[in-house]
Amino acid sequence: MAANNSLIGGGSSVYKISDRVILVQVLVLVFLCINFLLITTFFMKDFFYTTMRYILFANTLLSDCLFLLMTDILLILSYFRFTIQMSLCLVIYIILSLHTFVTPLTLTAMTLERYVAICMPLRHTDLCSTRSCLCCVLIIHGLSSVPCIVIMSIFFASAAHSFYNQGRVCSVEIFILHSWQGHLRSAISQFYFLIMCIIIVFSYIEVMKVAKAASGENKKSTWKGLRTVILHAFQLLLCLIQLWCPFIEAAVLQIHLKLFVNVRYFNYITFILAPRCLSPLIYGLRDEMFFHALKYYALCGLYKKSLDVF
Repeated sequence: MAANNSLIGGGSSVYKISDRVILVQVLVLVFLCINFLLITTFFMKDFFYTTMRYILFANTLLSDCLFLLMTDILLILSYFRFTIQMSLCLVIYIILSLHTFVTPLTLTAMTLERYVAICMPLRHTDLCSTRSCLCCVLIIHGLSSVPCIVIMSIFFASAAHSFYNQGRVCSVEIFILHSWQGHLRSAISQFYFLIMCIIIVFSYIEVMKVAKAASGENKKSTWKGLRTVILHAFQLLLCLIQLWCPFIEAAVLQIHLKLFVNVRYFNYITFILAPRCLSPLIYGLRDEMFFHALKYYALCGLYKKSLDVF
């Protein structure tokens, strides 16, 4: 019993951590319910699933739902010290590794779509067609799988065959067998986010130029697009910080175990939950057309004004 208490920072912190786990369950449940309503709204109108920005938005929602569901399962397994076979843990790790990058890459693609819509309006229809969007989604998932393939290739070459039959508390750190493997994963992640940051900064500068030159309704629409780019940049920043969290937590773990638990909880709420709650805010509420449709279906058809939008 004393050993278990020491794992979570002492017996006095058990109640606090239990409260935190319950809070996370509430937040995840609320998030999944909101996303379910948003995804349902997306599929109710053919305009949404034939328009690039809404398809990318739905891709983000689906990816975030799966990512949060898997991280929540890991949280529960870790808290109650449940052990599972490493083969099953491996599947969980692959899913998490893939979907860690899907959201930021999709945000980058959505930023580029806004850039094309504002800076190249005459080519927007051709460049952002449904066919192009589906190709873009495939590219996003292909690029997202590269870091996972690299790490898994090293793991499969290094791990003993008996490892897969072992029962342990599942954690993503289990599959990092060498310190240089962790550094390689970090380097790949930082490279990805450097490229994405460059794309977002470029799009921001170009949209800013158009916003200053625009007038009337065009100016209002352009500034709205500029605010969307800024929100995407902020959301991407939170996703970037998420990649630094394991290194911060590893350093804190060497100092104090209870502090490590507190830091890890803060990181999960701030850099995993928060960025994935911003997507519904950015497109589910700020987009006028989607908001009217969402309100109509959420109120079971009682909100008649949304019918006039379509």
